[in-house]
Amino acid sequence: MIISATFCMASTSHALTVEEIEQRGYIKVATEDDYRPFEFIENGKSTGYHNELKELVEKETGLELRQTTLPWSGVLPGITSGKFDIALSAVLVTEARKPNFDFTTPTAASTTIYGTRSDSPIKSAKDLVGKIVGAQTGSAFLAEFKVFNEKLKAEYGEGAKEIVEYASYPEAYQDLGIGRLDAVVNSDLAILSLVAERSDMFIAGEPVSEPRYIAWSVKKGNTAILEIMNGALTKIRESGDMYQLQQKWLRASHKNMPVDVN
Repeated sequence: MIISATFCMASTSHALTVEEIEQRGYIKVATEDDYRPFEFIENGKSTGYHNELKELVEKETGLELRQTTLPWSGVLPGITSGKFDIALSAVLVTEARKPNFDFTTPTAASTTIYGTRSDSPIKSAKDLVGKIVGAQTGSAFLAEFKVFNEKLKAEYGEGAKEIVEYASYPEAYQDLGIGRLDAVVNSDLAILSLVAERSDMFIAGEPVSEPRYIAWSVKKGNTAILEIMNGALTKIRESGDMYQLQQKWLRASHKNMPVDVN
């Protein structure tokens, strides 16, 4: 990417232009630190589907994606406050988020499902009635399950016995494994990754939401960052490199995703 020969200092009171971002040479990125298979730290190094996609975007744009890894609870607030330019994380695209965020072209397709222990009596989504279910605080997957839980109440007279919120999914999986939870709701991609690693202990259940998409997010109206990222992601998708990474990390290629999810 060609860098402008003149530098225009950007005021912190307005979003940077494409030219100002190119002159600066980097984009400030917030990434969750423990969400397999999308973004997590292993042996002191950030890895996963989105981290490898990040490397391809850097090559395509010639810009450094200056990354900060942090718990999920700080990712989206960091975008709305202006601390970071983009959430390079597995952000589920929902109508509730659209007033505050714009989304890049999607990086994956997703459905919220539940996971449970391999010896669990839960055989279908309706069996979650009267059970203790866990999810991550502030996640769209938690919100999706709360909607589904209201449907259970309407149909069966009661829903889950309790919904327990966790700071991170590894904590929820740990409690599921030792029997403190009956099920955990998360993206199907994350649950299937868990099952692939621990098929002796966990199994994937049924959907509790409609199919949705995962994308990176920027503060509403931050068109320059969106333009740069969409340009790179579109080329990576058209080349087939995105699908190869999906196959590697997500065990499926999502070739039928829309271009725009805003």
